[in-house]
Amino acid sequence: MKHVQFTLLFIFLLLGLTANAQSKKKSGGGGGNGSSGYGTGIGLRGGGYSSGLTVKHFLGSKNGVALEALLTTEYKARGVRLTVLGEKHKAISDIKGLAFYYGAGFHAGSYQGRYYFADTRYYYKGRKGDVYLVRDYRFDEETYVAFGADLILGLEYKLEDLPFALSVDYKPFFDVFNGYTGFYNDAAVSLRFTF
Repeated sequence: MKHVQFTLLFIFLLLGLTANAQSKKKSGGGGGNGSSGYGTGIGLRGGGYSSGLTVKHFLGSKNGVALEALLTTEYKARGVRLTVLGEKHKAISDIKGLAFYYGAGFHAGSYQGRYYFADTRYYYKGRKGDVYLVRDYRFDEETYVAFGADLILGLEYKLEDLPFALSVDYKPFFDVFNGYTGFYNDAAVSLRFTF
């Protein structure tokens, strides 16, 4: 499996270097749309709650607005989630290729199995009335649908001579899961091949 990953990375690198060299010849400089330095990026996202694939595409030529789609799975969950985000990128003028971005979106997914508290019991022992709390954790195998809203805040760096963009983001989200609601904090690192 590692050989396949390294081979794919090597192929992406070669294709990117070739495409980057051709775009510099055609345009006389660095290609790409807007302040991002690229038009579309495809890659991997590794985070606390969700990890998977990421695709980011910039709309227009100079406005810095992008759509990002995430196809991810949650830690210890069997299922998948699709997240769509609208993002606004603002270039940081001191460092070429570095941009701050923020945005919002929504997600929907399906998961099999969940942990829950089935029972809470209290035990009293001794003359002093010591109290012991026991919670009974259970796991079920049913499939559940989840949906909710997301926010995102991050930093992205487009490598100047290579067709890659590296980003770090904080993505809190509100989730509705089988009648329960929750607010979760997620952070991730993404690496995208850009063209």
